[in-house]
Amino acid sequence: MGEEPNPILRTQDGATVRLTLNRPARKNALDQRSWRLLRDTLEELAGDDTVRVVVLTGAGDGFCAGSDLAGASAEEHPLSRMRRLGDAAATVYEFPKPIIARVAGAAVGAGCNLALACDFVVASPAARFGQIFARRGLSIDFGGSWLLPRLVGLQQAKRLVLLAELIDAEEARELGLVTWVKPEPELDAFVTGLAHRLAALPPVALAQSKALLHEGATQTLREALENETRAQAVNLAGEDAPIAYRAFLDKVAEPRYTGRWAVR
Repeated sequence: MGEEPNPILRTQDGATVRLTLNRPARKNALDQRSWRLLRDTLEELAGDDTVRVVVLTGAGDGFCAGSDLAGASAEEHPLSRMRRLGDAAATVYEFPKPIIARVAGAAVGAGCNLALACDFVVASPAARFGQIFARRGLSIDFGGSWLLPRLVGLQQAKRLVLLAELIDAEEARELGLVTWVKPEPELDAFVTGLAHRLAALPPVALAQSKALLHEGATQTLREALENETRAQAVNLAGEDAPIAYRAFLDKVAEPRYTGRWAVR
């Protein structure tokens, strides 16, 4: 047998990169090689100034069925495998640019938390979300124990995890797990439009706001204010803040932001 096709496909349209989890025969469950590739790809994209937005989706009729347990090496200690999974989870959550999960099928187990680690989740009505770990004799992973209570509160997090229920896209939206639910024929156009809107905004300011929101959840007010002060000073030393100010004065609808440092 030859080597499996590339488990993560990458295409670029302008400033948007689309990453497609490409293991449809396994409902896009990712093995160790695939998690490592996802982490490495995102680390590369984080340093690529031509990329401003990433869209993450799945091939076929699923988003991601979590980790491919059948592909685990019997020779590697489970602790090493789980730390690699944790590295991938942190890389997704800490990615400095906007990342959109496009979910048109099942997102379960680590695949559910992969979607939740993104900044926005756009789902079709056919999408299903589930913390199915208990059905496999496992406890929650891929950052779900940290993400879920912050998104839905502790009681709903316990319900989703301990009962291992599958919920549909509309209920997921009501709980705060999904940002938008769009009919299947409109899904791609909506995601593309959202990506273009984000790509047109000042990249440094967006990256800093994203980090501030993540950090602010566990900080005191004074700590958050100090972080905001430092971030704003960085913005004011760049090209984008003056560009935005001039566009406001000149009533320019779509200014072009560079993300560059103004001091030479």
